[in-house]
Amino acid sequence: MNPLRKPRLLVGTAAGLGTLLLAVTLHGLPYGGDTTPASTKVAIRVDQVGYVRGEAKQAYVMGPSAVLAEARFKVVDAKDKVVAAGRLGTATGRWNAKYPSVRTVDLSALNTPGTYRIVLTGTAAGRSPAFRIADADELMTPLVRDNVRFLQAQRDGAGVLPGALRHGPSHLADEDATVYADPEYDEEGNELLDEQLTPTGDQVDVSGGWFDAGDFLKFTGTTSYSVAELLLAQRDLPDVTELSDEASHGLDWIDKMWDGDSETLYAQVGIGAGNDAVRTDHDVWRLPEADDRLDVSPGDPDYTIKHRPVFRAADPGEPISPNLAGRVAAVFALAAQRAADTDPEEAQDWLDKAAAVYDLADTDPDPGPGPGPGKPLVTAFPDTFYPEDSWQDDMEFGGAELALAARELGDDREGDWAGAAAGWAGDYLDSDVKGTLNVADVSALAHVDLTTVLDGTRTNGIGAEELYEDLRRQLDDGVARAEHDPFGAGAVYDDFDAVPHTFGLVATARLYAKATGDTRYAAFAGRQRGWALGANPWGTSFVIGAGEVYPHCPEHQLANLRGSHDGKGAILRGAVVNGPNAAAKLEELNGFPTMKKCTAAPPTGAWTDFDGKGARYVDDVGAWQTVEPALDFTTTALLALALTAQGDGGEGGEGGEGQ
Repeated sequence: MNPLRKPRLLVGTAAGLGTLLLAVTLHGLPYGGDTTPASTKVAIRVDQVGYVRGEAKQAYVMGPSAVLAEARFKVVDAKDKVVAAGRLGTATGRWNAKYPSVRTVDLSALNTPGTYRIVLTGTAAGRSPAFRIADADELMTPLVRDNVRFLQAQRDGAGVLPGALRHGPSHLADEDATVYADPEYDEEGNELLDEQLTPTGDQVDVSGGWFDAGDFLKFTGTTSYSVAELLLAQRDLPDVTELSDEASHGLDWIDKMWDGDSETLYAQVGIGAGNDAVRTDHDVWRLPEADDRLDVSPGDPDYTIKHRPVFRAADPGEPISPNLAGRVAAVFALAAQRAADTDPEEAQDWLDKAAAVYDLADTDPDPGPGPGPGKPLVTAFPDTFYPEDSWQDDMEFGGAELALAARELGDDREGDWAGAAAGWAGDYLDSDVKGTLNVADVSALAHVDLTTVLDGTRTNGIGAEELYEDLRRQLDDGVARAEHDPFGAGAVYDDFDAVPHTFGLVATARLYAKATGDTRYAAFAGRQRGWALGANPWGTSFVIGAGEVYPHCPEHQLANLRGSHDGKGAILRGAVVNGPNAAAKLEELNGFPTMKKCTAAPPTGAWTDFDGKGARYVDDVGAWQTVEPALDFTTTALLALALTAQGDGGEGGEGGEGQ
């Protein structure tokens, strides 16, 4: 049964416990027909996937202050047996006018494996979604496998997997694609200024890879970020073979985007913003395989939909934007590390490719055209699709992975790359563009592996102390935000990428604990994971298929046309969406004549009661601002979940800065 289509009230019987509870007084979803007075509405928010045995566990209840003041809770198991009870915790703050008070429910003492619900008693009434208590690997590994399923659904080219969404081979014309000169855009990146694209005369095979998001574009920047995270996740879950297979699929495409003979890195396949003469991927809502059936000739507006343009990061042999050069070098070096034990010759080939890309990085500080410090970084065309300010972190990442690969292969360039990575780390630490883990900042990944490279030594003034301090900076920023948020959110949720930033904090906390043994952020990491999986004001998991309530109407063409727009088809399982965004950004939703109306979720306005703090969430196929999934969103979550599955992040830690 689709839990978002058929709300049902439950009577308190053992048989009824398996039925999904979706009335306002239970899950807090605002369905039509609810007559509960606003003055008594309450909602319970839990991590709907579950809590790890031994970790600090927290749920939330929101509602009127007077109603919650004397409320109590009990925890019942699958047989409706009470296993714990107590009073609600102290108020954590105000959310919005309809739910002015938020209180915590401490579940930390609950460690017996099983499935449970929270039931409110006393002055409040309500029942939570189900949640599990289990070991970390039991809870997290299935989610990782689901994340991989999303990547499989995103496959492009001839080697697609049939999957639940029945996606056929697509964009076979990419096997002989035309390379074009860089397109010119207006300042906002909304309109292509060129009357027509200008071919360079080169053809290239860029088939395969993954669709970037709900559209069918392919970017070297986002794909290389995702492949790096998959390869890093393999270190922690080496037995998940589908994870290794999908990493190889993405790696194969990145390899196609690098032409070692001409020393050219290609940055993008397809175009997302055009004009009347150049139609783009974002102009048509269709299945990906439909593009190959178009009957078009050069000069037709739709020609660039079937015969997708390829754009370069730089001219052949010219310096490459350092963010792309560093990140792609890191991916090739990680591939070298993966192959070092089983195929040293293949590993050396990957290392040599990594070195060639890294050596072409444009790190010249002198002013002039092209990328580099103080110059525009190449991310995508237009660059407003993926704005990026930092690049030293990418160069640190590339240098660190090159050094580790060289160490495994006995390559005498290890010291040179270690020194380069340390130098770029120092420049990053001195910069004013420091961030946290996401597609635009990989410093957390770089810092951890650079400490392994340095192995207790100092190079170019950098040692583990400085790198760990910056990891704490990233986490402390999240902790500081969480301390002032009623639901303990460590990421900003009234702007883009709230959910991937949240999973980025989880991954960083796990990486930090694994590297240092310092578990001060363990409880913080658990609460951030919980926020992304249901313990948030909207009471929804932001991972499709995870929990009882999750996005059912993602802005994703394949899912909409072949999936569960009506609640009857397959879901885009494992996809991670943006989550809440600034309310002002949701004033207009996308629409196409061929887009199927999605009735699998509540109406667009059904979430309004839970909006607050300038943030809004909408589960609607036109709401790309909140429910469009993406590669980088999903692989950041995958890395966080893979690290959590190992269970070495200090479960149960309650002290220090993480509280």
